[in-house]
Amino acid sequence: MRNPNGRITGRAGEQTFLERLGEFTHRRRWAVLTVWTVALVALLVVAAGALSSFVLNRWEAVGSESVRAQEVLRDEFATGNANLMLLVAADGGDVDSPAVAMHGQELADELAAEPAVGDVWSYWSLGGDATLRSEDGGSAVILAHVTGDATSARAAIADLIPEYTRDGDGVRVSVAGSEAASTQISAQATEDFVRAELIIIPVMLVLLVIIYRRLSSALLTLGVGLFSVIATLAGLRALTSVVEIASFASNIVLVMGIGLGVDYSLFVISRFREALGRGEEVRSALRETLNTAGRTVLFSGLTVAASVAVLLALPFPFLRSFAYAGVLTVVTAVVGALVVLPAALAVVGERLRRRGGEVRPQRPVEQGGWYRLGASVMRRPLVWGGAALVALLALASPVAGLQIGVPDDRVLAQGSSVRDTYDQLREDFAAEANDAIIVVEDGSASSSEDALSAYAADLSMIEGVAQVNSAAGVFAGGDQIDDGDERLENGARQRLEVIPTRLALEQDADRLVAEVRMLDTPFEGMLVGGYPAQLVDFREALLERLPLIAVLILVVTFGILFLLTGSVLIPLKAVLMNLLSVGVMFGVLTAVFQNGFLADVIGFTPVGTLDPAFPILMFCVVYGLSMDYEVFMVSRIREEYERTGDNDRAVLGGLQRSAPLITAAALTLAVSFAVYATGSVMYLQMIGVGVAVAVLVDATVIRGILVPAFMRVAGRANWWAPAFLTPAFRRFGLREQ
Repeated sequence: MRNPNGRITGRAGEQTFLERLGEFTHRRRWAVLTVWTVALVALLVVAAGALSSFVLNRWEAVGSESVRAQEVLRDEFATGNANLMLLVAADGGDVDSPAVAMHGQELADELAAEPAVGDVWSYWSLGGDATLRSEDGGSAVILAHVTGDATSARAAIADLIPEYTRDGDGVRVSVAGSEAASTQISAQATEDFVRAELIIIPVMLVLLVIIYRRLSSALLTLGVGLFSVIATLAGLRALTSVVEIASFASNIVLVMGIGLGVDYSLFVISRFREALGRGEEVRSALRETLNTAGRTVLFSGLTVAASVAVLLALPFPFLRSFAYAGVLTVVTAVVGALVVLPAALAVVGERLRRRGGEVRPQRPVEQGGWYRLGASVMRRPLVWGGAALVALLALASPVAGLQIGVPDDRVLAQGSSVRDTYDQLREDFAAEANDAIIVVEDGSASSSEDALSAYAADLSMIEGVAQVNSAAGVFAGGDQIDDGDERLENGARQRLEVIPTRLALEQDADRLVAEVRMLDTPFEGMLVGGYPAQLVDFREALLERLPLIAVLILVVTFGILFLLTGSVLIPLKAVLMNLLSVGVMFGVLTAVFQNGFLADVIGFTPVGTLDPAFPILMFCVVYGLSMDYEVFMVSRIREEYERTGDNDRAVLGGLQRSAPLITAAALTLAVSFAVYATGSVMYLQMIGVGVAVAVLVDATVIRGILVPAFMRVAGRANWWAPAFLTPAFRRFGLREQ
């Protein structure tokens, strides 16, 4: 309820928790800031070692058939996928010349002697395997398996890349392989993030100074964001003693920490200055600010945290890491905005009062540009709303052609050594020996040599298979073309290498893996693995969980908004509007990163598909941020509606009070994300472009046009709820009263 001065309180004569928090941060402002300073130093010390405690992850689904096959390869054959490759190009154009052959074998022996390398085979050691030689005979490959988990393997490969990139003795040697590509992707992503942050922070400071017209407010806002980043990194480091945290989570922390810190601080500072402008004392202004804007920040934090927390339902450690990072970022941003920032505002506000400074009163809402826009929309809601909806659906329409694929080296920009090596492989080699599908016997009784030969011959007849290697013989097109390879058996078990053509692997890896798995086998048990199978299993497991993720997000956010508004229509509207924002994002991602629109401008190579992992992460982030803006706007509209009881006035007043701040927050966040689009790794470019477009569309077209149009058409029905839900809202509703 409101006291005679218009301040919101709890039950008669009682202060709410947030009012008491405002009172406390004012009275103990120096103590709060002192404790915060000491804590920040301690958090910095802990956060400084955070990155070294994080781990790298592979694209694999724990417990899947391909992972079990990898375990059998490791335990029974002391080998694994060919995750490192040396491309040896002969200066004379003939890899079969005695000098090049000798050099190639010496190079393979040298690589095999490396401590981290467990297994090596090559064109020359296999007696001239055609799948390991270019079509013109000018280059050949050496394949190796580097042991260890992703973190240790990529650390070793990072040292091997420069060591084995050579030019001399009649050959040119370059490095490729799945782990080599991942190593360079991680290194380039880190470099891009550091460069982006060096740009983002000063740019955001300038934008905040323009928004606030006061340096102190801008510094406080940026400080909350930096505090969130530091505190979250420290928290993640502490979590590494319990769970694995993926290294890419640190990048999410940088983006979300600054973004949420800016969002929340904008609303707190704006509400504080609004109260001062009405002549309130600093103490009462802080109480009011935390009881109004503070509640909004709490609700917003709850919705964003819920949106990213659903990633915990995915059976992938690196996506779970994003959930841990996202939730911790929200918590630290909320603490910074509701505890540290009010204490700092108390100091700044008191100094401003002592110096005779005064914040100018806000002009009437009727004079605001957003109010006038909203009034125009609400006079003709179907026209404005229909036009906006058509425009947004047009932006989202490319998603109808979305194709899900697997990532490869083309995530890297041209010019990186691994990407250039792969480009040469794509041009010169017809087969993908480095990405073989591996069939492993998983049973105690080995099959006969004749049965093994027949099985290998059948495998070689599958469309898209260039060659099948087995201990019983090498087969192509159903015919044996060479003797067997003894390295493919260990006495008790057999394994086969199904070498795909490059075209089949790029265009239809799912079908190829599925046909290998469906073929009748002579083995008592059989597992299909290898890098293509791992990617297929990973994608299938990820897509299988998508309905669960979507339902969890929708149900949780709907429930939170019901507790905020007591309405079922407003939460339903919020869910639909947020899905529209997400649809626009996916439409842009499909048009740009799948179909190649603006590829030359942004600087990437489209491959005709989208990898599903990062778009899922972006879905959670964008949905959470969209709900963030929804909470900010609905809170002000509901406040106006409770004050006036007039739906239209409430919408226009709430729009004018919240839209400028939402737009300012979205602009700073969009700039922050857009900087990542200037990087060299496609994943980061996708995040930069997709999130920037989504938040700008959400903060302008959706909040400025579709929301007022919808609420005008719905009228008083906006605030309706069925009778059976009313008791739940009265008991559990998160209200001021």
